[in-house]
Amino acid sequence: MLYAELDAFEPVAIQEREAGDGWRVFFRSAADRNDARGALASEFGNALLHLAAIEVDDEDWARRSQATLTAVRVGRIIVAPPWSNHSDPASPDQITIVIDPSTGFGTGHHASTRLCLELLQKQDLHGLRAIDVGTGSGVLSLAAWKLGAVHVTAIDNDPDALKNARDNVNANGGADAITISEIDLSGLLLEPADLVIANLTGALLQRHAQTLRRLVVPSGALIVSGFTTEEEEDVARALGVPAQETAGEVEWVALRF
Repeated sequence: MLYAELDAFEPVAIQEREAGDGWRVFFRSAADRNDARGALASEFGNALLHLAAIEVDDEDWARRSQATLTAVRVGRIIVAPPWSNHSDPASPDQITIVIDPSTGFGTGHHASTRLCLELLQKQDLHGLRAIDVGTGSGVLSLAAWKLGAVHVTAIDNDPDALKNARDNVNANGGADAITISEIDLSGLLLEPADLVIANLTGALLQRHAQTLRRLVVPSGALIVSGFTTEEEEDVARALGVPAQETAGEVEWVALRF
């Protein structure tokens, strides 16, 4: 319920405290933060023990919070920060994606990213065109390209995430195959692709379901994640077609249509 309420204010990250006794939610502006705080207080009242507004450095919070990240393996894909030793001589078909943590979502440490990577590896992407909606760090665009996609259009509406994605795409040698654009879903006009990946939230997927459908060619595939098992039925109903495949991890779900 908190995720659903916060979604309207477009937080850039939600970090659970190590003690398990609270969240720290990051917003693009103090105004967004204050509006969200007011909405939570009004909606949940005494159900929340404490709400506090804090100020953090714009760039440093991500690096501080993610400085201890290690490599994550999903199938034959390894997502690693630059400082991690991610080589595996025993896996000649290993695909390595180096992601420098920043404000762009997608280090491989969230279940929804891993689930998308899992479903991507079950697709034959060779020669296909793909669109990555809400690219964040660019990790899923890079995965699609390294799995054989001939071109990927990566879109987001967060300038900080887009900068992070460009840096990561350049660092992984994918600049010629991956186009990064600042585009909002509400005004999206793109040529349909063979594959569309949308790792967003349940609310956004439902709100923009018809737009996402129009982005996929009739014979293509749509992979969605970023929602829980409780939202799965609503997301599938909004998209209007039966899911061909489901992947899950704890309460998180990804679907392929």
